[in-house]
Amino acid sequence: MTMLGPAVWPPAPIRTERLVLREPEARDRAVVVELHSSPEVGAYIGGARPRAEVDRAVPATPNRRPGLFVVELDGAMIGVVELNRRGPELRSRVRPDGGEAELGYLFLPQAWGHGYAAEACAAVLDWFAGALPGEPVVLTTQTANERSMRLAAKLGFTKVRLFEEWGAEQWFGVWTTPVAPSG
Repeated sequence: MTMLGPAVWPPAPIRTERLVLREPEARDRAVVVELHSSPEVGAYIGGARPRAEVDRAVPATPNRRPGLFVVELDGAMIGVVELNRRGPELRSRVRPDGGEAELGYLFLPQAWGHGYAAEACAAVLDWFAGALPGEPVVLTTQTANERSMRLAAKLGFTKVRLFEEWGAEQWFGVWTTPVAPSG
């Protein structure tokens, strides 16, 4: 049993038309540091952290944990997609007990605008639907983040509500995994 429930972790690498989604490896460390210290990447998630601070915090092999996928293009890391269980204290729950899986993603700015985030997130949602059919997945993004808003719509997330947090309007949506017909 993992954070994501009874899903087997880690899964075999997920291959899409252009990408490979896999567990983090030591060779990914420099990109992990770049992702978390990039002003462009941090614009809608509270800002970039100082590079020296991130460099001290990231271990030699970036943390491996259930739900975290490195996104690789032509053998090089370009981003991450993750599913994390939300704590019951977080508002905007779609299940009475909370604990929904929340989709998150970070991509290097040079990877933006090529459809990689949509391709990678769709693959992770497909994996999740196979592992935990019928489970909802939630996503929160600032309404000012137009790229993220378009991605949420493209992936099939539907708005649950808007709320104010961290000094900005936040969009909260849900995606429900399909349930195979019984019988």
